[in-house]
Amino acid sequence: MWDKVFLVILVMVLTYISKKIIKREPNRIKFYCYYFIFYIYGIFVSSIVWPFFLFNPKSVKNAQFGANLLKHVTKIYGLQWQLRNGDILAEDRGAVIVSNHQSSLDVLGMFNIWNIIGNLAPVAKKEIFYIWPFGLAAYLAGVVFIDRRNSKGAYQTLQKTTDVMVKNKTKLWLFPEGTRNKCYDKMLPFKKGAFAIAVAAQKPIIPVVFSPYYFINEKKYIFNKGHIVMQCLEPVSTEGLTADDVPELIRRVHSQMEKTYKELTKEIVSSLPSDYPHPIVNM
Repeated sequence: MWDKVFLVILVMVLTYISKKIIKREPNRIKFYCYYFIFYIYGIFVSSIVWPFFLFNPKSVKNAQFGANLLKHVTKIYGLQWQLRNGDILAEDRGAVIVSNHQSSLDVLGMFNIWNIIGNLAPVAKKEIFYIWPFGLAAYLAGVVFIDRRNSKGAYQTLQKTTDVMVKNKTKLWLFPEGTRNKCYDKMLPFKKGAFAIAVAAQKPIIPVVFSPYYFINEKKYIFNKGHIVMQCLEPVSTEGLTADDVPELIRRVHSQMEKTYKELTKEIVSSLPSDYPHPIVNM
């Protein structure tokens, strides 16, 4: 008897959720289901590919293969990623890529340009490792996990990747804000890890700025189709710099990226209707 009751309840719940998803009007269930699709697809792909990664564990080639599979979520969302100055990222060299961090969708943008970058080892918070099988697949794909609450330990972990960056011409990708930025008019202060590593390895820093996600409004549960510009700035050399130069290096890169972000925001806003339902339109 109880199995039938459970089945009826399950059908009712699924029916209710389905009706909410297909509705044209924004609603909370539809909004969170859009994010849920990204996570479920990632877990599904990870569960298939991680056994194959065991044949060549921690290889960045594994990561590139996985990215090529995961980037197709873009089609479900109807997102368009536009990379500017991609030739800078395509150059075969070790480097530290730093970008602003607005959403988990930033990772999807990374997936879409992975083939252009080539050898890439993203840096992620260690909590992601425990989301299996995604965390396991990421580990076997060469993702570097750090403990954000232990700055000294995180820095030591990054130091260990320096040889890989130099010898294998691998690029590290970090989000120096350290957490998702909910502000629309400025960037959060940068943590020094990415810059200290770049200086220690004497490798350039490549800033990449994501334009604002105007198509997402968390307060009104809106998740529309959208267009994102990924602006790659000129590399910032660290040759000859020492640890004493890191604070000024951070200030300079932060200033350049924030200026570019504001320019991209103006560009995006100018192309939107005046009544578009996002806070950046009224800034």
